[in-house]
Amino acid sequence: MGLFDRLAGWLGLKKEVNVLCLGLDNSGKTTIINQLKPSNAQAQDILFIIKQQLFDMSGQGRYRNLWEHYYKEGQAIIFVIDSADKLRMVVAKEELDTLLNHSDIKHRRIPILFFANKMDVRDALSSVKVSQLLCLENIKDKPWHICATDALKGEGLQEGVDWLQGMMRY
Repeated sequence: MGLFDRLAGWLGLKKEVNVLCLGLDNSGKTTIINQLKPSNAQAQDILFIIKQQLFDMSGQGRYRNLWEHYYKEGQAIIFVIDSADKLRMVVAKEELDTLLNHSDIKHRRIPILFFANKMDVRDALSSVKVSQLLCLENIKDKPWHICATDALKGEGLQEGVDWLQGMMRY
């Protein structure tokens, strides 16, 4: 059973919960999803759906404009950051700002879980530094949490799932 199955079970979810998994390409979204999903789930190239609940959106520039088509249905967001990619941290911040200012997200109190991924890479930025560079302290109208993760080993994912579980209980 994957972490997302356990999350749904803990929440006692009978209805679908749509969680969007966003982030730049090569940030580790698919690796994280593979850790969270049941082993029998199937994947597609641009996005894949796990029990119609978790959407892994491609982070390649040419596909990022497709993200907004899923915002309205999203009930939580997982935003994955490559903590070792210092050069593209500005691009990640721009995409986050675009997300936060979109009309389907801006006025909703939707929880956002940030995974500061690739902590296994030498010279990766700490989750505190990633938080500072993304100016997360400026997000006042949405609950958010950041976790340091190593998606390859699954480290830090449980903390995030636990936090998201708490946010979705209300």
